[in-house]
Amino acid sequence: MTSTPSAVRRSFAFLPLASAVLILTGCAGVTPIGDLLDNSTKYDGKTVRVQGEVQGGAGGLGVGAYQLKDNTGTITVVSDRGSAPRKGADVAVKGRFESLFSLGRAGVAVIREESRDSR
Repeated sequence: MTSTPSAVRRSFAFLPLASAVLILTGCAGVTPIGDLLDNSTKYDGKTVRVQGEVQGGAGGLGVGAYQLKDNTGTITVVSDRGSAPRKGADVAVKGRFESLFSLGRAGVAVIREESRDSR
């Protein structure tokens, strides 16, 4: 069975749409850090995904913590799966959001890392 040129063109016509869907799917579900911090009771105990630049961190003996910053805020990520990524690394993190305490408008919250991807 041979394909006609028009059949081949039609089969490739969907590629731009399929590419756009794949790109948008990769970005789906990322919560801005500022939203987490501004709505800590809404997200407390929930699994969230964030993405940003590592500002600094420390670790040893298989545990670590690091500051992750996006254009809306900065949050501490705690990991028991290894050390902190290098400063300046762009990472995506999936983890459990925990609002530790609030005092007026200020509060302390962390994300307990479940998985991490370098971007």
